[in-house]
Amino acid sequence: MKNINPYKIAIGFALAFLLTTLSMVFTGNLASAGPFLIAFFLSMAIAVRGFTAFKGFAYTIWIFTAVTASMFYPQYFTSVGSFQFKTLIIPLLQVIMFGMGSQMSLDDFTGVIKMPKGVLIGVGSHYLIMPLVAFCISRIFNFPPEISAGIILIGCVPSGLASNVMSYISHANLVLAVTIGAISTLISPFVTPFLMKMLGGQYIEVNFWSMMLDILNMIILPIVAGFIFNLFNKGKENFKSKMIQLTIFLMVILLTDLVYMKAKQADLNGFMIAVAKSLSWFYFLPMILALLLRHFLKGDKLLMGKILSLISMVGIAVIITIITATGRDSLLKVGALLMVTSLLHNVAGYSLGYGVSWLFGMPEKDRRTVAFEVGMQNGGLASGLALQMGKMATVGLAPAIFGPLMNVTGSALASWWRSKPPMEIENEEVLKEVITFNQ
Repeated sequence: MKNINPYKIAIGFALAFLLTTLSMVFTGNLASAGPFLIAFFLSMAIAVRGFTAFKGFAYTIWIFTAVTASMFYPQYFTSVGSFQFKTLIIPLLQVIMFGMGSQMSLDDFTGVIKMPKGVLIGVGSHYLIMPLVAFCISRIFNFPPEISAGIILIGCVPSGLASNVMSYISHANLVLAVTIGAISTLISPFVTPFLMKMLGGQYIEVNFWSMMLDILNMIILPIVAGFIFNLFNKGKENFKSKMIQLTIFLMVILLTDLVYMKAKQADLNGFMIAVAKSLSWFYFLPMILALLLRHFLKGDKLLMGKILSLISMVGIAVIITIITATGRDSLLKVGALLMVTSLLHNVAGYSLGYGVSWLFGMPEKDRRTVAFEVGMQNGGLASGLALQMGKMATVGLAPAIFGPLMNVTGSALASWWRSKPPMEIENEEVLKEVITFNQ
């Protein structure tokens, strides 16, 4: 008896569920098609795991499964009793950012020194192209004001985490990708509120200091906590280096609390309470957590990385699901057009990012990197900011659509580029063959 291939069986189920869904749609039973469409995506998420070329799409398909479920049954993804699921968005985003920081150190920023041209072009292109394209889309298409503000918001946030993965898959410059992403994230507390005020202020009230504080709390402090965790988890730094880094991180936390004073008009007593809370959560707790995990995991950093990666992936999926369920009614009104404009925004980022780096004479590997760093946004941050504004069901819709969409387009582009290695890599391979032959 031949071995049964579960992945091929899953494809069979997926086709059956898809045909059932289509037949129900054509017969006017769309409302009853939900379970079959959800089952279709579930089957496809399992099926693609059996094919190397499509394995990378599994996570994106799981996202589509969750979004479909939240569109058909939003009541299950908005609240339980009096507890509103949207309150989970910011803590989840902080956990995701902590996971990112825990895999990094200050050494990752040496790329600025090694390749300043690429970093400057990448970060500059990101914060010029995406906001301006978003602004043009908001003016051309007749969206309601708060939907337009959401489009501009997704254009003003820093690079998305997935861009580094896409650079790795596509034989791009991974060091440059990490550096551009890190720099765009670190300057986002200053740049994002400014751009949003200038470009999106006509659609929605934007408080510069409050938005800066939100970004610091949602992005920068969790990353700092991740750095501190990494510093104590690896334990490779000498005492002097560790003290210097801890001093820098302490200054960042104090700066955040000064912004808190400005944004909240707090007095000295309020400032001291904010400092105590920040130090407890983002300074001392990461140290304790790192030491505990080193003890219980016996230094198994691979397992720790897998755990943090899984938490991040689940967190992103939950955030998108909650936003979709909350904004379902608005999404049904503008969803199709918003999806088209999100695709236009995303593809324009890839194209213009690649084009600008080509005009500056950057090598192919760097062009691919800049394309991903420009075209892929931090949708989680945009969603968190929309929540803080109290407008998740409107301003938060564009980030909810852009996130899954960019993963699909990014995976497709990365897979295509992977089959076409950059000329630099081909030349390196030829040189290796020549050296081997001469030896």
